[in-house]
Order: sequence, then structure tokens, then C-alpha cells
Amino acid sequence: MTNTQTERIAVVTGGTTGIGLATARYLLAIGHRVAIFGQNEGHVRNAKEDLAREFDPERLLARTVDLGQPHQITAFFRELEQSWGSPAVLVCNAGISPKGIDGPSPFAEVDLNEWNSVLSVNLTGAMLCCQAVLPGMVRHGFGRIVFVGSIAGRTLPRIAGSAYVTSKAAMAGLARSLVWPYGAQGITANVVAPGRIATAMAGAIGTPTNQAAIARIPAGRMGVPSEVAAAIGFLACDEAAFINGAILDVNGGEYAPA
Repeated sequence: MTNTQTERIAVVTGGTTGIGLATARYLLAIGHRVAIFGQNEGHVRNAKEDLAREFDPERLLARTVDLGQPHQITAFFRELEQSWGSPAVLVCNAGISPKGIDGPSPFAEVDLNEWNSVLSVNLTGAMLCCQAVLPGMVRHGFGRIVFVGSIAGRTLPRIAGSAYVTSKAAMAGLARSLVWPYGAQGITANVVAPGRIATAMAGAIGTPTNQAAIARIPAGRMGVPSEVAAAIGFLACDEAAFINGAILDVNGGEYAPA
């Protein structure tokens, strides 16, 4: 992949912390204009200030959006269209996992409110974002959609709750549902499935849960957000035009399917 790309408009959901923030930084660094949003107003403000210290603020848009509220998604993309135009890159990274990250999440304890909340943000929110950007991608004959899944949706989950696991496993189905209708129009849809990554969601590296996870990783460590961002950036680049409906695992070898 070249160090710089044709300037495009990119959207990163959940782009205010962790993998999302690293992805926004990566896309800005290769020349894109980047719009990020998150649910936490403080995180949005901090991310905007952080990125603006490194990049031209005119190439950055940051908003507070709750993916569980469809009208907020509609309003965000309407504003983006009016301000910059149609996005060519969509990174569906936002996700919530309400169960304790350092303890078991018994299936029998999942109540309907929790289930609906997780699926609404992690899956339905991603679908609505796709519906918002696809018309513009079709008009321009170019689009890159990257869903951020999880190793929890690829293999036997040890920690994540069932709603989260289900939502992340569904990323593959959502991506593949776009391949045939849009593949001939210059639009690709793929999944990056991170393993254990050193983010606030994963918790401190020294916790027993993370130490146990590291013992299962051939690389002998947790990943860092920038490594996932590089994988996302590759699938979002011009040269990745012939990769469609794929899952790219970024897990240090913890899960290596045949």
C-alpha cells in the first residue's frame, strides 16, 4: 500500500478511543478527511483535541452520536453530506459489551434489555450506517466498508457475553450480504477480527484475565490498537479492490483457521 492515498471522506464509528481512535489517526495520516463519532461526549471532545494537535482540524469532524438512536445516525450523515459530501470509507468499529470483562457472562443471566441494547448498537447501528453511505458509494463507483468484529465471534468465547459474541459473529454475515449486490460497483465489505488488544475495554494488561489470554497467544503479548488500525487501513485502501467478503484476523496467532 502506498504511504498516501487519494483523499477521500472516511467515517469511523466509535472513533474516539482505542481501535477507533487509532484508525482515525491512521486514515488522517494517509491523507483522508475523517469524521468520527462516539456516544461519550467527553471522549469525543478529547479525541478531537488529540487529533487536532497532529492534523489539520479542517480535515476532522467529531460528533456525539448514540448508535442505538437511529435518528441521531440519520442526522450525523445528513450533516456530513452537507459539510463534506458522501463518505467513500466506512469503518464500523463501535461496540458495547456491558458484561464484566474480567468475569464469566452466563447465558442465563442475559436479560432482554441487555440483548437488545448490544445488538442495537453493535449490529443494527452498523447496518444503518451502511444504508446511509451506500447510495453515495454507488454514485461514485467506489466504496470501502470495514466491520470490526472480534476473536470472540470467531471461536469459542471465554469472556465476552453472548450478546456481544452474537453481534460480532454477525459482522461476517453483514459484510457478505453486501458483496454480491455491490461488488460490481467498486464497493467492498470486509471484516477485521481483533484478538486481545490493549485498550480500555480489555482492561489492564496485568489482570489475571489478560495474563491468561497472553499465555494463549503465540506472539506472547496483547496487540496494540495501531496494529488493528493498519489492517483496517489496508482493507480501506485503493489497492484492496479485489478483497471482498473476507475476514482478516489480527490476534497474534491465537486463532488461526485453516
